[in-house]
Amino acid sequence: MSPSDKPLAWLHGEIHTPPFSKAARLEAGSLLRALQRGDKLSMPHSRPMPSIGPRCHELRIVDERVDWRIVYRVDHDAVVIVEVFEKKTRKTPQSVIDACRRRLRDYDA
Repeated sequence: MSPSDKPLAWLHGEIHTPPFSKAARLEAGSLLRALQRGDKLSMPHSRPMPSIGPRCHELRIVDERVDWRIVYRVDHDAVVIVEVFEKKTRKTPQSVIDACRRRLRDYDA
C-alpha cells in the first residue's frame, strides 16, 4: 500500500471465503484496492447510491450463485465500508438503506 492510498474503514461486514467464492473475494479486493488508489469506478462495477447519502456507492460483485453488494463512501481520508450484503431482489431493501444511513451518521458524529 502506497502512503498516498486511502485506508479502508470497516463499519460493518466482511469479505471471506465462504460465503464469497474465492473468485468473488479476489474481485472485491481488487475493486476496493482501486478505490484506495483514488480510481473512480462506474458501471458495471459500481453505481451511485444517493438514497443513502452523498459520495455513497455500491460495488457490484457477481458470484457463482449470488450477487453481492458492498456499500461504501469515499471520504477525503478513507474509503468507508458501510455494508456487505447478498442482493436478492432488484431493489435494495429499505432495512439496508436505513442501517447504512445510521452507521454513517454514527461514524460522522
